[in-house]
Amino acid sequence: MNDKIKIAVLDDYQQVALSMADWSVLHNCADITVFHDHLDDEAAIIEHLLPFRVICVMRERTPLQRQLLSKLPNLKLIVSTGKRNASIDINATEEFGITIKHTGYVQSGAPELTWALIMAIARHIPIESNNLRSGGWQTTIGTDLKGKTIGIIGLGNIGSKIAAYAKAFDMKVIAWSQNLTTEKAAECGAELVTKETLFREADFVTVHLILSSRSTGIITKDDLVLMKPTAYFINTSRGPLVDEDALIAILQQQKIAGAALDVFDTEPLPLNHPFRKMNNVLATPHIGYVTEETYKVFYEDTVKNIQEWLETQ
Repeated sequence: MNDKIKIAVLDDYQQVALSMADWSVLHNCADITVFHDHLDDEAAIIEHLLPFRVICVMRERTPLQRQLLSKLPNLKLIVSTGKRNASIDINATEEFGITIKHTGYVQSGAPELTWALIMAIARHIPIESNNLRSGGWQTTIGTDLKGKTIGIIGLGNIGSKIAAYAKAFDMKVIAWSQNLTTEKAAECGAELVTKETLFREADFVTVHLILSSRSTGIITKDDLVLMKPTAYFINTSRGPLVDEDALIAILQQQKIAGAALDVFDTEPLPLNHPFRKMNNVLATPHIGYVTEETYKVFYEDTVKNIQEWLETQ
């Protein structure tokens, strides 16, 4: 009779989970199943996960809400990569006696990806690269970052790094968030302005807030319509921070120069979504944290968390 603990590793899109850490330390006491494809249908998710006592989730790729958790009576441990996961119903896990453990995180990935997107959209790098491959040569005109104004919404761990990058490129830095002070902004080399001023004056608007009930939809249609026609909007934080329908409309009407987006309301992004087809959108599939260094921390800590939990059973 097989009495090993059943462990599920979800949403391993790149099929690297087992190579990023030494899972062999669990082989004597556990059977590990890795799922590479993403499931959206709740009934299918429940069917797949019903046998498992341990579920390892990658960020918010598979939300674990009350309705779903209530149908998984065997589940006793969730290991989530990163220091927080807003897609897990904490109250439900406590009620159902499910332990949650989190992993460490490498903080350089997201700001580096943000800056890569800013530079790529400013110089039309994807367009020029694609045109060169098809025989074209110098088909667009880019814009310098030096002397431009970047508006940063949120000066936390990531936003403050973006401010430092911007200063290195000789940009003017302005910032806003609900609790930002003049002193904190100055420490980051930024000027605190009103939300309206930021959207009116910035050549690049970049969002760096934690998604919560308070911040959901914080970037509204009224904010976006204030932007210059030459300005770019960048979001590498979370899709629901922004009114997505309003952003789509403004981009379709070419009211701003473009947008660089790594996050969306629905992920993976539906195949028929407008962002997949718009020539003024540079879109990436939520890869801000998808680096080798980050994945190693995620999966090595996942194994350690499972080991520690097993010792208490």
